[in-house]
Amino acid sequence: MDLKAKLPEKLEDLPELATNLWWSWNLDARRMFKSLDKPMWRGTQHRPKTMLFDISESRLRARAEDPAFIRKYQKVLMRYRNEMESKELWFDTTFPALSDKVIAYFSAEFGLHNSLPIYSGGLGILSGDHVKEASDSGLPLVGVGFMYPQGYFHQRVPSHGWQEAVYEQLDMEKAPVDLARDENNNPILISVRIGDTDVYAQIWQVYVGRVTLYLMDTNVHENDPWNREISARLYSGDSEMRIRQEIMLGIGGVRVLRRMGIAPSAWHMNEGHSAFLVLELVREKVAQGQSFAEASAEVRSHSVFTTHTPVPAGHDAFAFHMMEKYFREYWTELGIDRDTFLNLGRHEEPWGVAFNMTVLALHMSGYANGVSQLHGEVSRDMWQSVWP
Repeated sequence: MDLKAKLPEKLEDLPELATNLWWSWNLDARRMFKSLDKPMWRGTQHRPKTMLFDISESRLRARAEDPAFIRKYQKVLMRYRNEMESKELWFDTTFPALSDKVIAYFSAEFGLHNSLPIYSGGLGILSGDHVKEASDSGLPLVGVGFMYPQGYFHQRVPSHGWQEAVYEQLDMEKAPVDLARDENNNPILISVRIGDTDVYAQIWQVYVGRVTLYLMDTNVHENDPWNREISARLYSGDSEMRIRQEIMLGIGGVRVLRRMGIAPSAWHMNEGHSAFLVLELVREKVAQGQSFAEASAEVRSHSVFTTHTPVPAGHDAFAFHMMEKYFREYWTELGIDRDTFLNLGRHEEPWGVAFNMTVLALHMSGYANGVSQLHGEVSRDMWQSVWP
């Protein structure tokens, strides 16, 4: 549906306001959407874009002729325009010489609003707040993650007493997202070799104030059914699917930014899920003629890692045979042998030696932090063998 065609001319910018999640932390914007239709605001669980699809044209016409509503709308629109176009935010005035730099922020989840169910807990809430604050501060940041069409599950407990996980398909047309398209209006695709198959992903753009997130979606007809499931839902208990997700997040995420013409100066990994991105950055530099050691040193100088989980079981680790299955050809492109590659993430797990994603991230980052002072102390103790 073309929302522009449905709206009175006086309200023609409502779709832009509804699609940019800036409204979710702006009180006047939320009040404006609520006053558009209070019962519908509650019924849609505070989802403005869904409201615009479902609201009647007669209701819109009435609001367009309501002076009080128009004043609210124009006030919100003016503030939105001012904030999106301002050159006087904190980063602009504090670091004017860095105005052309970009920070890439990778996270497996982003907790932005319930209209976009791509988060499950503290990791996502932190990354969501990080992105919102980046927008308010003028930080030149882009986010990379997954668009999970099935999001997280809803818990149901039927009469037999056992929990059931029910996944609901997100209606992408009504969600606050835009599909990235090329000059011919075709969806932009990137591909990653995973095992013996090329896996494709389309890219959804999410606008969070001044920040854009690029979220990968493998549910495209170019993929077989199994690979379409890679980005279907948040996290997977199956280690085979988990490693495929993390290959796509890290390696595919770098390729998304390259395809979109974005050249970050810094790469931030929010937890270890995306740590394979450092391997892709090294591979690019080796392909340009650098040695593995030279490429690794340069990548390390531009990489940042934030760890969250204070318990060993919360850090992803993959058996060596699984790493060999998916990276045998890749380590050749890095110009190294099997043992050198596996040593990048080698760690003693309770069930044996494995490739640990946190260890990879720590080895390949020039700076690492925790999420609080106490957590930093715990993490330094946990990882002192890797990060002395």
